Amino acid sequence: MSEGQGGAVLVETTGATRLVTINRPAARNALTREVLATLREAIDAASADPAIRCVILGGAGGHFCAGADLRQNMLEDPQFTDHLEVYMDAFHGLIKGIVRCSKPTIAMMDGASVGFGADLALSCDLRVASTRAFAQEKFVSVGLMPDGGGTFWLPRLVGTAKAMQMILLAERIDGPELHRLGVVAQVVDAAILKEAALEMARRIEAGPPLAFAAIKRALYASQGSIDDALRREREEQLRLLRSADVMEGVTAWMQKRPPRFEGK
Repeated sequence: MSEGQGGAVLVETTGATRLVTINRPAARNALTREVLATLREAIDAASADPAIRCVILGGAGGHFCAGADLRQNMLEDPQFTDHLEVYMDAFHGLIKGIVRCSKPTIAMMDGASVGFGADLALSCDLRVASTRAFAQEKFVSVGLMPDGGGTFWLPRLVGTAKAMQMILLAERIDGPELHRLGVVAQVVDAAILKEAALEMARRIEAGPPLAFAAIKRALYASQGSIDDALRREREEQLRLLRSADVMEGVTAWMQKRPPRFEGK
């Protein structure tokens, strides 16, 4: 974790708001296991800090997060496929950290929020998006399913029918449409996105922190358990990750060709 410049995760404190920025712009802020752990550490630290009232999560270089960095993870860990459970737990640990953060969280969505990156944005309490932002549950393109709570968030945010469309058809939903659907609270020009997120954070800063923490606990408890949803996603995704279809999907993605799925 880095305070200020440098590092794959940047941490900045402005007033009583903690800004946590994924800083891998060349990879559209795709996530490695190390970045996941550092993000979780930053979120947990903000949650425990009595001086912090709000957390903003964003990405550097014009994108929020392009999901898992499969190529880098495989390069760093040649036995990647033997450690799928460990990676899954790291991804889920970050989602749980955001949901359980005692401070309201704001996703500052610019450019791509794809795959796990979409789920990451959805796991925050509030979202502000730029006009060039888009979200896409793109898992089916490589034979997978959402694994960051997407099957939990989307039906509650947009309804089951629209959630099915977004997940089964890998629909790309742009910022204005996300606003129309009620997923994001505000859409602004990219040039003023940070300013808009900080303005929302200042409203949170002036509010009652104990009440906000209680509201988060009550709202999430009323919706059923994110832990149950993540457990179901974990079980199903691990089966899919070991399928021939996923091997074909990832190979096709790397070769930039349409996949040929056979249901095996």
